[in-house]
Amino acid sequence: MQYLVKTLDITHAVIEQSIDASDEAAARQQIAARGLTVLSLKKGRMSNGGLRSKFPLLLFSQELLALLKSGLPLVESIDTLAEKESRPIVRATLDGLSGGMRQGKPLSAMLEAQPGAFPTLYVAMLRAAERTSDLDQALERYIAYRQQMDALRGKIISASIYPLLLLSVGGLVVVFLLGFVVPRFAGVFEEVGGDLPFASKLLIDWGNLIQQHSLPMLLAVACVATLLTMAVRSTTLRAAVGRSLWKIPAIGTELKVFQLARFYRTLAMLLRGGIPVLTALQMTRELLSATLHRGLDTAMLMVREGRSLTDALSLHGLTTPVANRMLRVGEKAGNLGEMAERIAVFHEEEIGRRVELLTRLIGPALMLLIGTVIGLIVVLMYLPIFQLAESIQ
Repeated sequence: MQYLVKTLDITHAVIEQSIDASDEAAARQQIAARGLTVLSLKKGRMSNGGLRSKFPLLLFSQELLALLKSGLPLVESIDTLAEKESRPIVRATLDGLSGGMRQGKPLSAMLEAQPGAFPTLYVAMLRAAERTSDLDQALERYIAYRQQMDALRGKIISASIYPLLLLSVGGLVVVFLLGFVVPRFAGVFEEVGGDLPFASKLLIDWGNLIQQHSLPMLLAVACVATLLTMAVRSTTLRAAVGRSLWKIPAIGTELKVFQLARFYRTLAMLLRGGIPVLTALQMTRELLSATLHRGLDTAMLMVREGRSLTDALSLHGLTTPVANRMLRVGEKAGNLGEMAERIAVFHEEEIGRRVELLTRLIGPALMLLIGTVIGLIVVLMYLPIFQLAESIQ
């Protein structure tokens, strides 16, 4: 069960975070174990405007890496980042990190005390780096991981924006023609008189309907847009839509490849950071769709019983033919982390090629569709004029 908790850290900074616990008492015990004071606790989860979205984790990692490479000690580097920070909530987080480290606590423990800002993957990676004293390399791995994930997400978002932009502009043009241009042509036709073609009459009726009820239609569009926005923000609805999409063969296959690319990218980062295989698999579980959770849980059980990782993942649909062969080679050579990263690169490039192909196909297809609709409207508007000219001749 999710609980939304407001806590007070050792620097007296108020932090809002969400945690998983079986009941309220367990949630309070979990917070107390982190050395934090509970100010308020209620059921719910942190919204998208929470601390995690406000804390610039990638920028923090990049700047911290630059300061560490320049020779500054870790605590002094974090103090430097806090001094230059103008946002109160981010500065309070950094002050909490440096204050705890001055008391002798490790960086990973202070990061874990603020899960709203630092995800579990990040904390585990830095904890492993503290044991091997390679914090610089761990930060470099995380920065590369985030940049690769953001690049893949950016390709998909960019490919989605162009068709939506075409549909929006085309829809506005069609509405303008129907609601503004067509009614004025209708007035001209009434003055001239004569019988109109059935399709032209239908077009004029639609135009008059849009013009006479423009305000209610505008309000209806606004309501639909609001409902769609609320639906997009609804976790339950998104999950239901996701499950439906997974059942469509072509779309489900592409979604699975995208999920696996993210899964292997994260797994590679954790394994190369020194995290044990089972721990890394458990930490990547929440990155997968709920459709794949049961398969991963069973695969982890098989690995605990002594089965090879490749066999366990393959038997439960968590590999592709390419990933299966590459993982098997990685297990034999003892470089699972490197091989998982190569698998992720292969699948990300595959997704990129398919997204680019779809963009090239969908864009012209939408332009052709919109052009056909607009052209049809124009032809139907001018068709009575052509008939009138023929009758005069």
